[in-house]
Amino acid sequence: MSGPAGPTGGVGPAAVRPGSGEGPVLVAFAGLPGVGKSTLAVRVGAALRAPVLPVDPVERALGHYGLVGDVPGMAAYGAVAGLAEVQLGLGLSVVIDAVNPVASARGLWHDLAERAGVPLRVIEVHCGDEAEHRRRVEARPADGQTPATWEQTLVRRAEYEPLIGPRLVVDTAVAADPLPGILAYLT
Repeated sequence: MSGPAGPTGGVGPAAVRPGSGEGPVLVAFAGLPGVGKSTLAVRVGAALRAPVLPVDPVERALGHYGLVGDVPGMAAYGAVAGLAEVQLGLGLSVVIDAVNPVASARGLWHDLAERAGVPLRVIEVHCGDEAEHRRRVEARPADGQTPATWEQTLVRRAEYEPLIGPRLVVDTAVAADPLPGILAYLT
């Protein structure tokens, strides 16, 4: 389910399916580099007092140990899923910060939520203004890593499989703060 950006801070109202608000929840962010998902993941983690588990640093660490190609990508997703499972087992909500470009990566979160007996809330983030999205990608600091170029982002966009199923769609090009709509979706 997805919907057009609406008055709830860039949140597509047709995509909102509130949760019960009781117990831990697994929150999985998805979207291309530079759309603002990491910023939102950190804000959601702070609001929920939940650990935020980003896939990118795990993928980089695996690369430092010689895992290259597609192997570190899925291995990083698997490692983060393992860490998330521990946190969920402790009764904590968990926020996953990842591109989640393909169904196999996204399936990890569905399987994990089912095993842990917690609801899964997927938040797909995009930037509806392509010029702004490009500006964000090109302005990203290196932070000890090689940031994605706009050309690499376009390649990832072409490879990005459509996300199917219940989710909240957030457009970060909309000026209003999306956090209240996201938190409403999670509770």
